[in-house]
Amino acid sequence: MKKMITMMMVAVLALSMLAGCGSTKTTGSVATDGSTSMEKVIGALGEAFQNDTGISFTYNPTGSGSGIKAVQEGRCDIGLSSRELKDEEKAAGLTGTVLAYDGIAIIVNPENPVRDLSLETIAKIYTGEITNWSEVGGKDAEIVLIGREAGSGTRDGFESITDTEDACKYRQELTSTGDVITTVSQNPGAIGYASVASVKDTVKALTVDGVAPTEATIKDGSYVVQRPFVLVTKTGVELSDAAFKFFTYITSTDANEIISAAGVVPAN
Repeated sequence: MKKMITMMMVAVLALSMLAGCGSTKTTGSVATDGSTSMEKVIGALGEAFQNDTGISFTYNPTGSGSGIKAVQEGRCDIGLSSRELKDEEKAAGLTGTVLAYDGIAIIVNPENPVRDLSLETIAKIYTGEITNWSEVGGKDAEIVLIGREAGSGTRDGFESITDTEDACKYRQELTSTGDVITTVSQNPGAIGYASVASVKDTVKALTVDGVAPTEATIKDGSYVVQRPFVLVTKTGVELSDAAFKFFTYITSTDANEIISAAGVVPAN
């Protein structure tokens, strides 16, 4: 009888321990919002995180500026920006953590014979100083300038690097990386820019000053048209348990393989 009572007590103790463990398990969800260029890498990280933890993950591709605003207004846990935070954004109480580095590919239609442009030439094309492909070794055809909308991290990065802020003569300003790629793929005279990680076979990525946009050239800095992928949070404000777990998960070295597989260079 004593033995049976002892065994029952052990069983009860074990069940209470399991119940205690269950009560500390992280639950809930994590919401991200922002850069469309980060869709591939954040999607891969979110899927892996969700599978490993069971915590729900969502991503809203609204653009860098909108993602930054969403954090400020408390509409998401973590904002996604494909540019560094500006001084005024930091002063407003935001912190940026670099997740990875991504090249901005200069893309043209596959039918375009041009393969390489210098950074200086790219700037002259986008500011309207060069208007015909024949001026840079291509066919006699008008250059159609495709870019992103104001507030886009990709646009901000491109214009900062090429020193063309507020001077680009866009024919079309589109609201996502995918739209830029699709538009360039359908117009033989078009030129655009897009995240290297998002470039498809439907367009051709040019070399810039003879350097192709690859993981190796982005990592060593020889491909100069590149920018950071940034996680945006509120300074001094603790994340929820779920969001903190996600943030820790994607910034650890264990996530580097997933980040590299998505076509960008891990910052860690």
